[in-house]
Amino acid sequence: MLIPSGLSGNELDTILQSLDGVLFSGGGDIDPIYYGVEPHPKVGEVDPDRDRVELHLLHKVMQEAIPFLGICRGLQLVNVGLGGTLYADIGDQCPGAQNHDFYPGWPRDYLAHEVQVVQDSRLAGILGLKQVEVNSLHHQAVWQLAPGLLPTAHSPDGLVEAVELPDHPFGLAVQWHPEWLTDHSPMRALFRAFVAAAKIDRKA
Repeated sequence: MLIPSGLSGNELDTILQSLDGVLFSGGGDIDPIYYGVEPHPKVGEVDPDRDRVELHLLHKVMQEAIPFLGICRGLQLVNVGLGGTLYADIGDQCPGAQNHDFYPGWPRDYLAHEVQVVQDSRLAGILGLKQVEVNSLHHQAVWQLAPGLLPTAHSPDGLVEAVELPDHPFGLAVQWHPEWLTDHSPMRALFRAFVAAAKIDRKA
């Protein structure tokens, strides 16, 4: 089910009652007002209503223990929604960081770098690997990690590439785009794990 913008909080809550899980997808930047930094010239494609809708849904899926998966912007949304901050632009604000913005000009399935996955994390158990190659289509990243979130993967320059919410049926987000890497079995496993968690939640 695609959830449109423009809906009230009550309407979103009604829709959520029929969902087994929520996927927070990639997209434009989150408005910097939500993480307390000055406007930056490279922040773009901000959609205030999308921010409102997705932050509302995020808080609800946490309160009601509904499984969720975040992708790229989705990871940033989870971090911001729980009180963390972002680099408004990695290149300008994170000295020593490698390029993470392989878009446009590269195929979306281009494997830009490796990520190191934290041993014994939920993500490691799903992927079955301690290290995976990923694509990279973002110019923002986690700066200060939100309280309660666990970082479970890092890029070679140390930026957070995945987070998990402990004590939640399935609260996980990755900075890369696994939907463009479905030729790779670990990425298919990530989606299968999310679907399986949603099925379990529905049965419960």
